[in-house]
Amino acid sequence: MTEIKKEATPEQLLYANILEKGMLVGLGLMFLTFALYVFGIMKPVVPTNEIANYWNMPVHDYLVAINTNFLHGDSLPTGWTWLKLISRGDFLNFIPIVILSGVTILCYIVIIPGLFARKDTAMGVIAVMTSLILILAASGILATGGH
Repeated sequence: MTEIKKEATPEQLLYANILEKGMLVGLGLMFLTFALYVFGIMKPVVPTNEIANYWNMPVHDYLVAINTNFLHGDSLPTGWTWLKLISRGDFLNFIPIVILSGVTILCYIVIIPGLFARKDTAMGVIAVMTSLILILAASGILATGGH
């Protein structure tokens, strides 16, 4: 019978430490970018007094409406095209979301060498595959759905 370990491995501790720091950075930036947006320090694409008009819309209809009414672009702002609008208060709020979403990828990448160094090949392969899948999903290469 296999004995259950009660202490964390070095990789688990490293993962947890990076996750904690990334969460704190993302959360801090979330407060900062939201303050810049809500107090009007950075002008938004959609004026704050009009945003409630769009809350009940499906995503596609919302994107069409803001493109038609405010952006006047040739295409809808989907995928990573929000980066072009980073100077606007409402899109600046995406940065902490990306950090909070991406910190898990960083955690996996950082623990990979330690897993292979201590001959935990199965977990190393799982960490590599998980990292690759998350990176591909975040890149938009594995686009699915109707958006």
